[in-house]
Amino acid sequence: MSSVLGRVQRVRHELKFRELTVVRVRDVTPHLRAVTFTSESLADFASPSFDDHVKLFIDTGAEEPARRDYTPRHFDPARRELTLEFVLHGDGPAAGWAAQAAPGQRVRIGGPRGSFLIPMDYAWHLLVGDETALPAIARRLEELPAQTPVTVVLQIAEDADRPALASQAAVQWHWTRDSAQTLSLLRQWALPAGEGYVWAAGEAADMAELRRILVDEKGHDKRAIRAAAYWKRGASAHHETLEG
Repeated sequence: MSSVLGRVQRVRHELKFRELTVVRVRDVTPHLRAVTFTSESLADFASPSFDDHVKLFIDTGAEEPARRDYTPRHFDPARRELTLEFVLHGDGPAAGWAAQAAPGQRVRIGGPRGSFLIPMDYAWHLLVGDETALPAIARRLEELPAQTPVTVVLQIAEDADRPALASQAAVQWHWTRDSAQTLSLLRQWALPAGEGYVWAAGEAADMAELRRILVDEKGHDKRAIRAAAYWKRGASAHHETLEG
């Protein structure tokens, strides 16, 4: 087994909390909104991995704020600007806040607490996710070196919600409308030659089945897959990495 598999690293960061101010709001698609924040407290902010997460604290009027995890979509250290992207489906506190976000509003974040550093020089990459995984997948595609072989499976029901994604990598695109289509596609998908890495995020049961298909049925090395449950049907504020 090549040493490539052993080069995935977990890095811990000092946990810091920051108060940020909204400076810009932009609709990426009808149901995906990018909100850019600024603060001098971002001077030492670091997000070295595309699947990092910050904890966003949302004031709902309750005794304790709602807490949701979000991927740092883009960080500009010179301008002290951090961009997060919000899916606007549903009536959760984060979607509700993002729907009315405007310059001058303030929020609090914590983290990232750690990073999972996945090397870019695998023979191939597979990225799978639904709308909640779009920020991480989009960031990874921008960061991968030119001509890197990568297969992308994005599960987004409406054509209008499928954004244009930039990448210099050699991308094979697959768009699906629901989890049944996504899992069917993966059952038919043949693992490429060489050592590759799979990153996937979405609904908990779907991610468990994806992992079973790729590891148990297709024999992909379980050390070279990271499947994260960003949400769970019937639950709120769910975030879990599936291992085993």
